[in-house]
Amino acid sequence: MNYKRSERVGDLIKEEVASMVLYGEIKDPRIGFVTITKVELTPDLKEARIFFSQLGSPEEREKSRQGLESASGYIRRNLAKKLDLRHIPKITFLFDESLEYSEKIEKMIREMKKGGDL
Repeated sequence: MNYKRSERVGDLIKEEVASMVLYGEIKDPRIGFVTITKVELTPDLKEARIFFSQLGSPEEREKSRQGLESASGYIRRNLAKKLDLRHIPKITFLFDESLEYSEKIEKMIREMKKGGDL
């Protein structure tokens, strides 16, 4: 199986950041109940885009994103302690819209089935 190093490191970062969020290591009150869904790393491992999902309004999601962004220094320090990497990537948090999109598509399909259009 061809499994890139950036994907392996991304999986490790996802696991560690999800653990920090789940066990309350990040103490920012702006961060709501978020789930880390995926991590995309550049091939040189210098930048990581960490995607999260959260139920709630767009305002609540933005508050959580800001809280996560402000905790990025803390997160990077913890990653440096736990992962054996020469450089810890710069972290950016983004809301993962794919779950919301799939829910919307699923709802449309259910409505079409009810109407007999399918």
